[in-house]
Formats: sequence, C-alpha cells, structure tokens
Amino acid sequence: MAESGALNFPLIIATRNAHKTMEIRQMLGDRCTVLDASDFPDWPEVAETGTTFLENATLKAETISARVSGLVLADDSGLMVDALHGAPGVYSSSYGGQGGNHALNNQKLLAEMRGVATENRTARFVCTMVLAREGKSLAHFCGEVAGRILSVPGGADGFGYDPFFAPTGYDRSFAELGSEVKNTLSHRGRALAKVIAWLEHQSLISSP
Repeated sequence: MAESGALNFPLIIATRNAHKTMEIRQMLGDRCTVLDASDFPDWPEVAETGTTFLENATLKAETISARVSGLVLADDSGLMVDALHGAPGVYSSSYGGQGGNHALNNQKLLAEMRGVATENRTARFVCTMVLAREGKSLAHFCGEVAGRILSVPGGADGFGYDPFFAPTGYDRSFAELGSEVKNTLSHRGRALAKVIAWLEHQSLISSP
C-alpha cells in the first residue's frame, strides 16, 4: 500500500480552471498532492473537439499525460437541460459565445428558459473523468446529479451555472448550499468518488 495515504506521485489535473482544481483538492483532502496547469508554464492548449464529454476528457488526459510525468486526471462536464433538448451539454463553457465567460453563459441560459414552466425546468449536471499516463487512457468514470433550473439565481458560492441549479430534494442552488454540501451531491463529486475507489483498488492511495 502507498504509505501515509498519499500518492507515490502527484495527481495532475488537466485544467486551467482554478475553481475546478479547488473543488477536486477539497474532495481529496491531504490524500495526495494536486497540481494543475498553473504548475506547468509550458502546458499546451488542448482543443476540445469532441462531441461527447468522454471524447473531450480523453483528449485532454491523453494529450497532457504525454507531456508530463505522472498520473493525469481530466474531466469534461456540463449542464444538460431537458427543455433545451440537452443543451448546453458539451458546449456549456462557451454557451454564451465566449469560452469560460460564466456571466454570458448564465444570461443565455436565463433567456432560453424564459417562460418555461417550473415542472418543465428539469436538468442534470454530467461529469466524465479520465485517468491517463504516458499518453494512454487508463480508466474513465462518470457522475451525474439531477435537479432543476431556477428562474432567479441564488448564492455567491460555486461557479458556472451553480447559482441557477437546484439539485433534486433541495430548494436552494448549488451556490447557496456551499462547497461541503455541494461536493457530496455534485456530478464532479460523484465521478471523483469513483476515481478515488479506483486509486485505492490500485493501491495508489490508502483508505482513510
């Protein structure tokens, strides 16, 4: 078993999204060292040309793992709204016309959902994670959480569509529930739990 519950090498998250890294670091705690693009100044841009979450996560994981030493974890995630026929889906990050602009994305979502009745505002967050090393995928994991789109945003915590998404069983948005609650419910948290189980099975980390 790995000593003291730590990875024998860092877990490298294939992202420039500091919010995403922070969530993953919170969920892993001190069980391993978490790095991301900020630790690698020559990190290449990876075009997310896939049409599915798995394709995009695989592209990122394999491309980055071919250039750095260690185990790389990449994810692709998004919001799928039933009334919008699954949109924004894999285009969640650029839904408003500018990649990574959360304000524009939320403005468009709100506009598209205008007039949609409460009972028809169902949606789900989806996350697919891929582990890779030396340019080759090792395993992939999926997590989902169902909920609904709020007509009025709530909360200042979280990022992305969090202020507009209330998970099933809650009247408050992810941004209102806070990171501790969100991480136990979220699509990313559920996918990462499967990653952790895989790492434990491979004896890369020990059980808490």
